[in-house]
Amino acid sequence: MLFQTHLCDSSFLPIVTKLVLAALAGGVIGWEREMHGRPAGLRTHVLVSAGSCLMMVLSEGVFVKYGDLLATGVVRIDPGRMAAQVITGIGFLGAGVIIKDGLSVRGLTTAASLWMMSGIGMAFGLGMISTGVFSTVLASAVLIILKKMDCLVKKDRFLRLTVVADSTYDLFPQLKQIFSDADLTLSNVEQELNLEEQRVQYDFIVTRQRKRVGEEMVKAISVLNGVKKIRYK
Repeated sequence: MLFQTHLCDSSFLPIVTKLVLAALAGGVIGWEREMHGRPAGLRTHVLVSAGSCLMMVLSEGVFVKYGDLLATGVVRIDPGRMAAQVITGIGFLGAGVIIKDGLSVRGLTTAASLWMMSGIGMAFGLGMISTGVFSTVLASAVLIILKKMDCLVKKDRFLRLTVVADSTYDLFPQLKQIFSDADLTLSNVEQELNLEEQRVQYDFIVTRQRKRVGEEMVKAISVLNGVKKIRYK
């Protein structure tokens, strides 16, 4: 039969309940991402969670509808196959929200929350309500509580610094001394000499800073002879 009564009637309310719970869970996580202005926010998380739930419901429905087929038949039923493709699909969404900007990479946490959201949606789709609720609370705690603990973590920072100067002055030794006095470590140095315009450009990457020192470096470097331009990021 094209439509089966036990799938369309008696199971409709449980299916709707699963979808609603999955959507609510996605709303909780998505709201936190939306508040922080992330590219994947409320609507994306709700759709990922509800969509994952739907895929699990469909997988279960296919098994219920065709599960009486003999194992020796031509058609083989694997209810986990459709759900496995959900994880593959989430990979594309996750890649879409990851942005590389110079030395920094943004969007990894949002990509991870989408991946977690797909698992939560599948949990609701399988009827594992308690697991889905607990996972939602856990994910919310990780995103909210651990975010507030960032200021307590002593971590290295990176500073990208560009200095443009007159090529008649050799500023490199003085710049190294400035970094050394500030207890900064040079991770990378690039130098470009423009003979036509008589200027030299230094590109530095310094690490091991415990606070933002961009303005401090600008003040120290700007007093050197021959400096024309300073940029930091």
